[in-house]
Amino acid sequence: MENKKIEEILSQIKVLENELIEEFKKKEEKFFYKIENEKAKFEQRVIEEGKSKIISSLKYISSFPVIVIITIPFIWAMILPIMLADLFVTIFQAVCFPIYKIPKVKRKDYVIMDRHTLFYLDKVERINCWYCEYFNGVVAYVREIAGRTEQFWCPIKHATPLKDKHSRYDNFFDFGDYTKYRDELNEKRMNFSDIKEKEEEKENV
Repeated sequence: MENKKIEEILSQIKVLENELIEEFKKKEEKFFYKIENEKAKFEQRVIEEGKSKIISSLKYISSFPVIVIITIPFIWAMILPIMLADLFVTIFQAVCFPIYKIPKVKRKDYVIMDRHTLFYLDKVERINCWYCEYFNGVVAYVREIAGRTEQFWCPIKHATPLKDKHSRYDNFFDFGDYTKYRDELNEKRMNFSDIKEKEEEKENV
C-alpha cells in the first residue's frame, strides 16, 4: 500500500514536471528568445531595445545608500571559500562516488552561468549576476553531492520537519524506524535508480 502511494506521488510529480516545461516554453515566447544549444538566443530587435535602457554603472552604484556600498568587501570575501568548496567537493565525488557506486552529480546542471551575459545589464550588474549565479550554483551543487553522500551513509529523516529538503531526503527512513533501517539499509543506500532514469530520459530527448 505504501509503495503504491509513493508511485502515485511520483507519477504526479512527472506530470507537474511536464507542465513546468510547457510553462518555460511560454516564457520563451513572451520574452522573444529561444533555447539553442542550451543557450538563450534573443531576437535582434529585443536586444537593441534592451541595450537602449541600460543605465550607467555609476548611476547604478549611486542608487544605493553608502552603508550598502561598505558591505561589498564582505560579500567578495566569500568568493575564496566558495571556490575552495567547489574544488574540494568535485575532488571528493571524483574519488569517492565510484567507490560507493553513487552516480556523480553533473556540475553543469547546478552551476549555470548565463545571466551575467544578458544584454540589458551594465558592467556592475553583470559582475553581481556572475557572483550570485556562481555562488548559489555551487551551493546547490555541494548540497546535491552531500545529499547523495548522506543517502549512502545515513539515510534517516529527522524527528521534526525540515524547512527545506535536499533531493534525496524523501527516500530516507523515517526517524525511529529501526526495523526497516536494519532490514533495508543496504538496498536503500544503493537505490539511485530514479537519477539514472532521469539521465536516460534526457539522453533520449
